[in-house]
Amino acid sequence: MRITRTRAIIVTGLVAGSLALTACSSPAAEEPASPSAAGAIDLAAAGCPADIKIQTDWNPEAEHGHLYGLLGSDYTVDTTNKTVTGPLVVGGEPTGVNVTILAGGPAVGFSQPNAQLYSDDSIFMAYVGTDEAIAHSVDLPTVGVFQPLEKDPQMIMWDPATYPDVESIADLGKTDAPIRVFPGGVYIDYFIGTGVLSADQIDATYDGSPAVFVSEGGKTAQQGFASAEPYIYKNEVAEWGKDVKYQLVNDAGFPKYAAMVSVRPDDVTAYADCLTALVPVMQQAEIDYYDGTTLDATNALILDLVDQYDTGWVYSQGVADYSVKTQLADEIVSNGPDATLGNFDDARVAELFDIVSPIFNKQDITIADGLAPTDLYTNEFVDMSLGLK
Repeated sequence: MRITRTRAIIVTGLVAGSLALTACSSPAAEEPASPSAAGAIDLAAAGCPADIKIQTDWNPEAEHGHLYGLLGSDYTVDTTNKTVTGPLVVGGEPTGVNVTILAGGPAVGFSQPNAQLYSDDSIFMAYVGTDEAIAHSVDLPTVGVFQPLEKDPQMIMWDPATYPDVESIADLGKTDAPIRVFPGGVYIDYFIGTGVLSADQIDATYDGSPAVFVSEGGKTAQQGFASAEPYIYKNEVAEWGKDVKYQLVNDAGFPKYAAMVSVRPDDVTAYADCLTALVPVMQQAEIDYYDGTTLDATNALILDLVDQYDTGWVYSQGVADYSVKTQLADEIVSNGPDATLGNFDDARVAELFDIVSPIFNKQDITIADGLAPTDLYTNEFVDMSLGLK
């Protein structure tokens, strides 16, 4: 049930050509670097896989900075499979294992990360949204062990000149504004079901292109990502070239965790020692990225990977910079209701569970018998002392 990212549709016609690329590496090594002897943190001794493979949901981007920050300078890029591999480092020191970060979206034919997790046993972790974890609790069950995004960056945007009195998605529902979205968005079903939006407002023919938004002069509202489209439309879509307003779907009442770093349920027990050591490393990597310690080097890597993967998707330095600032300003990345980064809020998961369960039932999507919200995640591996300052 994953929402296809806006950029996905733009590049579909270019994916076939990009898959014909031959592999190259950066730096010049032909094979991925072997794990180095561990420094102060030894993930090998904790029983982690020699190569921790993590499936993301899209091309490299700033929302993934917490992952790409795990890599040092000694990495290898596979441009055929759209992956990057290198020693997993903490503060520049090796941990005795490698990490491989796998691009999603066009790199895997737009397959969901949880499907990739089950199609390849060597993948250890994958991004899974809360609603997807519920919808696939029978066929692709997962357990979230760390959540890097406190809020889903998904939003609905509109032209403030056309709709000067609109401040929220609920305000849009009081107008006759058409709202262009990709089909299948559970949050749209929720907004319609609760009367926030009306069904006749929804135009599910959005193809990811700005053409209609521009040609309609802003009369049509549109889904997107707060961490990208507002900057792109103002600075990179010359035909528009001005501000848009938006509201996050989270702030409108759909409290989904968009990118839970998740494992297969059996691995929670089988790799408990590994996860106890690894999850705090991931927390610290995210802190280091957003406090600026690794930000510039990590974004340079992200931009370089986008160029090397060449899926047809464009990601600029300006978007990356805007994304980081917006994630912090809009609390897309933040501590939870406590002082901890990356843990799950019990009440919030239960609220989302109650929201989507009747929607899935109406859509004949089977939820695992006896599934409880607490089956979807665990905080047992999160270091509660680690948070953004």
